[in-house]
Amino acid sequence: MAKKVFVVDTNVVLNDIHNIHRLSETGENIIVLPETVLIELEDKKKELGEIGYQAREFARLLARAKVKEADHNNGYKIAKLYIDRLAVHIISKDHYETDMDMTHMSESNDKRIIEIAGVAQHYYKGLRTIFVSLDVYARTFAILKNIRTETLHDDREDVPEFPFIKTITMQSMHVKYLDLAPIAEFDPDHQPNNFCYIFEMDDGHTYYGIIENGRIHLIGEQEFRGLKVKPVNVEQRFYMKAILDNCYDIVVVDAKAGTGKTLLAFTCAMKLIDKKHYDKIIYVRNSIESLDKGADVGYLAGNDEKFRVYNMALNDTLEHIAKKMLKKSEARENVNAVENKILELIGKYRIEKLWPGEARGRTLSDAVVILDEWQNSSEKTTQLILSRIDNSCTAIVIGSNRQIDNFYLNRYNNGLTSLLRETRIDHDELTMFAIELKKAVRGKYAEFSEKVFEK
Repeated sequence: MAKKVFVVDTNVVLNDIHNIHRLSETGENIIVLPETVLIELEDKKKELGEIGYQAREFARLLARAKVKEADHNNGYKIAKLYIDRLAVHIISKDHYETDMDMTHMSESNDKRIIEIAGVAQHYYKGLRTIFVSLDVYARTFAILKNIRTETLHDDREDVPEFPFIKTITMQSMHVKYLDLAPIAEFDPDHQPNNFCYIFEMDDGHTYYGIIENGRIHLIGEQEFRGLKVKPVNVEQRFYMKAILDNCYDIVVVDAKAGTGKTLLAFTCAMKLIDKKHYDKIIYVRNSIESLDKGADVGYLAGNDEKFRVYNMALNDTLEHIAKKMLKKSEARENVNAVENKILELIGKYRIEKLWPGEARGRTLSDAVVILDEWQNSSEKTTQLILSRIDNSCTAIVIGSNRQIDNFYLNRYNNGLTSLLRETRIDHDELTMFAIELKKAVRGKYAEFSEKVFEK
């Protein structure tokens, strides 16, 4: 295979530092970094979230580099670095055609990066030069300059259909044998990610069950007694049953907005603590704000007031549960009653908020760990959090691939999708359950918006 030259955009590095190694193919290809990319990465180093972490990881990689040679040409310079077997060439121009426009800085940087891609195309004659970017606008600028472009290979991977719920039609005489029976006896085609079953009987009755350790566990109405928030549809029943049975190490949920995914997770987590299975709830939220805005607001660990806006999702969840625990008249007439109940819940269930960057160096024990907004997490962040969790915990991973806010991720390469893919096989280390929640339950506004905007 002929050697290739990959001119790498900033977003490729910030997506995952390992992308450089993947493109290099163990040193077979040359990685070109425009000087503008270095400037952008340097600027990102001070950020506290995933983006800052990737930028700092790149700086550590660069610090190990050895300079092989520097090539000075008419109008541009090339520093050729080697890091183990990785060949990284940094190119700068003496003068750029693109003037810097502070009001359109991103566009100006993109065009300067494309200029360097043009230089690389000229310099590495005989080799195939390709500009790699996650940004469709940057790739379009490159195409207009007659430069070959690619996005990351992960972007082109198909996201398979996940058959989490399966329906079987059977004779009613078999219903008495269903509960705790091996699923293979009723479904010889069972696959690892067939977690939930709808059993439709010939007499018109329907039964529901989930699969735990290869056996059917039917869902009865008594499952949800005593809960202040109860499931209102079949998908929610499957979801809550999986958490409450406490037989899975990781429960993964891909859900539309308004399906109650976070509310139900907290409701079940509190029940598990009431049963003395765990000591506390650790809530990890990876929104775009936690990734990008930490430095902007002067973030300090534990500074809840500055980050209050980013905790609103958790506050709304606890407020809903608190109101369910109070009499309607008390909740309506006494604002302090609701606030006091929220504080009581936080204390009783030892609810702890954790930002992804705070997890390094920690070990999470005896907890229900709820990972929210996980469509905005990279595989690296997912690995970071999961590696902090010890065997005394259970994890609930929640997200929506319809609401990705992280510019450096998409529905194919984020942490939520990566975990969903892993449900297709059995793992020796731990047990997994996954489900997709499709039915919004917030009311008429969510139902209306779904009908109008998700045609």
